[in-house]
Amino acid sequence: MASPEVETVSSGADKAKLAAAVVLAALGFTAFFMLEAQGAMVQWAALLVCLVAGAVVFFVSESGRQLIGYGQDSWRETQKVVWPARREAIQMTAYVFAFVFVIALFLWLSDSLISWVLYDLILGWR
Repeated sequence: MASPEVETVSSGADKAKLAAAVVLAALGFTAFFMLEAQGAMVQWAALLVCLVAGAVVFFVSESGRQLIGYGQDSWRETQKVVWPARREAIQMTAYVFAFVFVIALFLWLSDSLISWVLYDLILGWR
């Protein structure tokens, strides 16, 4: 499992990889707008190539490997979850809907009572 401590990028090579990933992403967006005269296919190809290259460079860095490790840990934890049976899920959903209906009815009645007391009895506006 991943450690809960905050870690920063330490090596110069990692900082260079992260900077290169950001530059590649920015280059992709810039190329998309600069290549407008060449057509949509060239624009999208330049954008996608630069974004994929930036993603590859990011995932090769230490931060990218930590992100992949976090994803793998999260997937393992998701597989450990014991999901409720269909009947139990439907039953709990029905309880929630019934509770929401009762609360909505209570709030409507409270609002109507307060409105009646305030406007009809105290102010006499109706």
